[in-house]
Amino acid sequence: MTLKPLNVGIVGYGWAAGAHIAAINSGKLGRVTRVCSSRKLDASELSRRHGCELQTYATLEAMLAEPGLEVVDICSYHAQHPEQIIAAARAGKHIICEKPLALRLEDLRSIERAVRDAGVNLCVCFELRFAAQFVQTKALIDKGALGKIHYAEIDYYHGIGPWYREYEWCVTNSACGSSLLAAGCHAMDALLLCLESEVDEVVCYGTNSASSVFAAYQYPSTSVTMLRFKDGALGKCASVIDCYQPYYFHTHLVGSEGSLLDNKIQSNLDPGSERNHWRELPFHLVDSGEVADHPYRTQFEAFFDAIARGTRMPLTGLKEAVRTHEVIFAAERSLRDGRAVKLGEVR
Repeated sequence: MTLKPLNVGIVGYGWAAGAHIAAINSGKLGRVTRVCSSRKLDASELSRRHGCELQTYATLEAMLAEPGLEVVDICSYHAQHPEQIIAAARAGKHIICEKPLALRLEDLRSIERAVRDAGVNLCVCFELRFAAQFVQTKALIDKGALGKIHYAEIDYYHGIGPWYREYEWCVTNSACGSSLLAAGCHAMDALLLCLESEVDEVVCYGTNSASSVFAAYQYPSTSVTMLRFKDGALGKCASVIDCYQPYYFHTHLVGSEGSLLDNKIQSNLDPGSERNHWRELPFHLVDSGEVADHPYRTQFEAFFDAIARGTRMPLTGLKEAVRTHEVIFAAERSLRDGRAVKLGEVR
């Protein structure tokens, strides 16, 4: 059966929106037909730019009132996400939202209630779960190639300075609030993908670069979060957005039968494996912060397919996103209070 593409409206027309439009329109299950922005946009020029007919709106309310809209894709500033998600849910629209969902725990809870009460589907852009590196890494974990993982570290290194598009606003507490919420949440989410046990306790430390280039940050631009899981495993997530180096998504998993380091593995269960040598794995590493390089198309097609089937979004739905955000808010509380935080404190 051929499915009619779902009509998608974009909220916020910036860097991420351009990548979302290209990804959605390159697939078969969705089409962007509307764009809402606080900036005045010319519909004809925008349509020519993206090669599709687009209507433009100055407010989300106006776009939601139009018939035929089925999915709202939120690419606006972080602080605007909760209000916009809740409005879209109450209007009965399925929702794609760029990370993070919210900057405060209470807003996360309001989103959770609104989405569940409305019975709509939600896709959060923790899209690296759909990247080849983590699809294949998770398959190796599930196959038992590493045995039981007892230690894992996944770290985010990406210098977000004045040369970076979101720097102007992401340095403030009101618009972003932490290194994890700014960008390191991708690494935290990947860590939680690899270690599925419930988190018991979180400890977070933070610091800032002495470089004047990064002096505008109102919060610790480097943070290190330690996690203790209920099954005894330990995890570490560094979020370093004040560095001078190429983008690096460091991944190191240690288990009872082997270890994985980025795209290399050593496993006792691998025939011919040599204990003192890594075997390289055949996948491309996550190595860019450019949104155009992210696997949005695969993620969005999975979302549209879930809507058509009446099933929940796999991998990056409401349940997974709430879990990741809870751990991040526990880390923020630990950093603020200078103590270990039980995950039950944020639930």
